[in-house]
Amino acid sequence: MCVTCGCGTGQAHVEGVEHLHTHADGTTHSHAHVHPLEHTHEHAHEHGADAHGMSNTRMVQIERDILSKNDGVAQRNRAWLVQRGIFALNLVSSPGSGKTTLLVRTIEQLAGKMPIAVIEGDQQTTFDADRIRATGAPAIQINTGKGCHLDASMVETAIGRLAPAEDSVLMIENVGNLVCPAGFDLGEAHKVVVLSVTEGEDKPLKYPDMFHAASLLLLNKVDLLPHLAFDVERCLANARRINPAIEIVQLSATSGLGLDGWLAWIERGARAARQRRLDTAPALQRPPDTVGALQRPPDTVAALQRRVAELEAQVARLQAP
Repeated sequence: MCVTCGCGTGQAHVEGVEHLHTHADGTTHSHAHVHPLEHTHEHAHEHGADAHGMSNTRMVQIERDILSKNDGVAQRNRAWLVQRGIFALNLVSSPGSGKTTLLVRTIEQLAGKMPIAVIEGDQQTTFDADRIRATGAPAIQINTGKGCHLDASMVETAIGRLAPAEDSVLMIENVGNLVCPAGFDLGEAHKVVVLSVTEGEDKPLKYPDMFHAASLLLLNKVDLLPHLAFDVERCLANARRINPAIEIVQLSATSGLGLDGWLAWIERGARAARQRRLDTAPALQRPPDTVGALQRPPDTVAALQRRVAELEAQVARLQAP
């Protein structure tokens, strides 16, 4: 796992947050001080975990502790998103699959239909967030440093800065990696794995955890198929071998071919998220015609009417000469 092999020892940075810090146990927090690239901490904690000399039992325990803490934050993220009817998607893939191009095209196609916000994850640079912001959609960049994936605490911090609108879509573009992101829940409604036809049809078998965790497979760059020796049917069969329930859309983010199926899938999910918010909203937050006297049983209304008549009669007797 990434934490025990040492690739999670970097400092994560969320745009607008002065310092985001991940401990060896997976806990991430922000605080207001800046460290130089080469530094010694004055506060005592380790960065990462070194697997050298560590027993397998100890490594497994560390992994369980990290994932447990991450899952707790992910559930908090999910509850917050569900309460606001926000449809959150975690887009995962290898580097270069076309995730950012797909997001740009998606935002352009859904403009005016629903608000979309984006959290971008990369080890360095804000290039992808800048591309998203150029469309007019709000976006925030998370740079993970040496880290190879986003975690729930990073996303929680980013959501707080981004403040996505109620009944919106939140796209989380994870760091390009088909291994570690599979094990880290961010609080999303679904993982969406993007696979380009330039990568090979055996990817689902090589990285089964990711394809098993995903609800949807987007087979991208299908406009290049005439120029490649790529067996589409074999690829799809491999994906279903790992995850028989996985949904599949074939598309090209560049040409727009097949994009309607992806957009329709998003719209269905956004409607369901909005309806779930309405169904789970507290009674006092629902429209007035769903609570109060209109929902009282007929016998209760009749009893109130009789009581009003009795009171009116008493008032009439008191007013009589």
